[in-house]
Amino acid sequence: MTKFRPCIDLHSGQVKQIVGGTLSDSSSELKTNHISTLPASHFGSLYRKHELKGAHVIMLGQGNEVAAHEALRAWPGYLQLGGGITAENAREWIERGAEKVIVTSYLFPKAQFSLDHLEAVLAALSNDAGKLVIDLSCRRTGGKWMVAMNKWQTLTNMEVNQESIRLLEPYCSEFLIHAADNEGLQSGIDEELIIKLGGWCKKPVTYAGGARHLEDLDLVKKLSGGKVDLTIGSALDVFGGSSVKFDECVKWNQQQDNR
Repeated sequence: MTKFRPCIDLHSGQVKQIVGGTLSDSSSELKTNHISTLPASHFGSLYRKHELKGAHVIMLGQGNEVAAHEALRAWPGYLQLGGGITAENAREWIERGAEKVIVTSYLFPKAQFSLDHLEAVLAALSNDAGKLVIDLSCRRTGGKWMVAMNKWQTLTNMEVNQESIRLLEPYCSEFLIHAADNEGLQSGIDEELIIKLGGWCKKPVTYAGGARHLEDLDLVKKLSGGKVDLTIGSALDVFGGSSVKFDECVKWNQQQDNR
């Protein structure tokens, strides 16, 4: 059943909400919706208080390891951690308190999908697919959704479709998909993508990008048949937004549990 899934996006050691399509190595191009004065650990504790399991902590670039560790310590064993995950550090982050690690760019050396790299990450996790989330964040191009890496600036050779989902499902416990062209804009969700994900995915999948109303949770539930979860970021009051209240999202989840 569709649930609200919160996030903690880290950039330069701070909790931020960023327009996804502007992420790059150049700080002058970055567009930021919100920079929190509160530490990452505050949000980890907040999610723990309200039992919002499955939240993802994403390290956007360098300089976020300390903040990420603080978030994990606030709720050890219940937060997912992504950003720079490789076969070399995946086990370390699990040992530091992540429930699961989220992998993207490592799977695409030179923007080409590598099954060897995926198998290496899984081997580092003792072949426990339950500890791995595959991030298929994508950008829309030519009527297709192509997986994007390197802060969503580089398109890979993998299309997000039923074939690629079927290929990857045996290796992971769930998928995370940011619609990078919608991320941070509060311009509406990619309804067509959500419909497709609901039909393609047998494993749990979380969509992020463009949510702007509490009613988007109902919309995602309807479009996906309850198979896709939704992350709301920039629109949320705890991240400086004005159109969605965090407490209402908590209540929405509770109502789903009671049905």
